[in-house]
Amino acid sequence: MLKTTFAATVAVVALTQVASASSDSAWNALFAKANGTCIGQSRMVSPEATAPVVFDDAAGKIAILLREKIGKSKKVVNLICLYDKKSGKASIAEYQWLGQ
Repeated sequence: MLKTTFAATVAVVALTQVASASSDSAWNALFAKANGTCIGQSRMVSPEATAPVVFDDAAGKIAILLREKIGKSKKVVNLICLYDKKSGKASIAEYQWLGQ
C-alpha cells in the first residue's frame, strides 16, 4: 500500500509540474498579447502598466490600468483597458480617482 501511495504521489507531482509549466507559458503569452493590444489602442507613447488583473471565466476579461504623464504640464492620464480573452479585442476608457 505504501508503494502504491508513493507511486501515485510521484505521478501527481510530475503531472502537476508539466501542466504548470505549459500553463505559465500560455498565461505569459496571453498577458503579452493583452498588454500589446491595450497599449497599442491607448495611443500612449510610453505608458506605465499594471500587472494584468484576470477575471473569472464567466467574465472572460483581463484588466490593465495604464498611466502616462502628458507634456510639460505633468498632467496624468489614467486609462483602464478591458481585454476580452475570447475575441482578442480591447475596450479602453479614461478614469479618475474619486476626489481628484
